Amino acid sequence: MSDIFQIITFYAFKDMAAVGNLNEIKESLKAALREHGVFGTIILADEGFNASLCGARQDIPAFIETIERILDSTIEYKSSLHSESPFRKHEVKIKPEIVTLKQPVDISMGAGTHVEPKDWNDVISDPDVYILDTRNDYEYKNGSFKSAVNPETTKFSELPDFVAEKLDPKTHTKIAMYCTGGIRCEKFAPYMKSLGFAEVFQLQGGILKYLEDVPKEEQLWEGECFVFDERRTLTHQLDQGTGPDYSQRHKNKKR
Repeated sequence: MSDIFQIITFYAFKDMAAVGNLNEIKESLKAALREHGVFGTIILADEGFNASLCGARQDIPAFIETIERILDSTIEYKSSLHSESPFRKHEVKIKPEIVTLKQPVDISMGAGTHVEPKDWNDVISDPDVYILDTRNDYEYKNGSFKSAVNPETTKFSELPDFVAEKLDPKTHTKIAMYCTGGIRCEKFAPYMKSLGFAEVFQLQGGILKYLEDVPKEEQLWEGECFVFDERRTLTHQLDQGTGPDYSQRHKNKKR
């Protein structure tokens, strides 16, 4: 495979009102996507931004410089390479949330809950830790961490109902959670803290950062990682996988 396209994902929770008008930011970002030949989707909300994008490797550095100015932010992104672009459009969307939980969350309550990938194995190897997969059922089916619980949700906003029905702060005193790139846990870890769960841990950078940083022979990840683009799943080495599409998002498309 000739790795010529760089796929990047990033997000940040910040007060976008302090940056500027969302509609104006949207138009500036769309222009930047077109100018640098970068495809994918950027989501804007009052609470921050979230993006999954792809472009030629040589074009990404200049693009990042441009959007850092537009978003008044330092962009820290996760990256992988692929022979084809998994995205086809230049999209910027304004939404109520950059990841939809439909619950009020004080993001600052997540301080101190982050666990670096190199330390994640130690956390989830503790028999007293309840390991919660915050992703959807179809994502879990492609792969998960050993002993992780599948909440069998079809969308992120259903997860609070699962917690209300199945978990109790008095008995579940240690909760470790993870998601694909970290953004869902950035909301759900502080949400769990607000409910009174004493010790909450979230995998910093999500599964993708874990697979990038932890040597394959040391990984406790089993299976492949579902991603929301045309690659569908990724292997332990972040190459395109071969797992089935349980999401049915690509049921009419061939690999």
